[in-house]
Amino acid sequence: MEYAIIEASGRQFWVEPNKFIELNRLPLRIGSTIIIKRILFVKKKTNTFIGQPYLTNIVLKGTISKHFLGSKILVFKMKPKKKYRKKIGHRQKLTRLLINFIEIK
Repeated sequence: MEYAIIEASGRQFWVEPNKFIELNRLPLRIGSTIIIKRILFVKKKTNTFIGQPYLTNIVLKGTISKHFLGSKILVFKMKPKKKYRKKIGHRQKLTRLLINFIEIK
């Protein structure tokens, strides 16, 4: 099993080749290739690489497959006995990224 742990858009993701991850909207076109260099950990079949904090000789390549809106989150604010009620919603803009492969230089 081959996988990596990367840092992207302020969070850490467990990624595998030919799998999708969803992260905050990237200002790139659909179909463009992205190279991720902030790799924290890589597990190949027999080797394990641990970054301190990042691995410099490993590159992860992915393709942007689509941009979309996440699920709606409702926020309800209320102050008791004051007749203050406020209901608002939020939908995060997301990008779906297909991980192509993990390359060791």
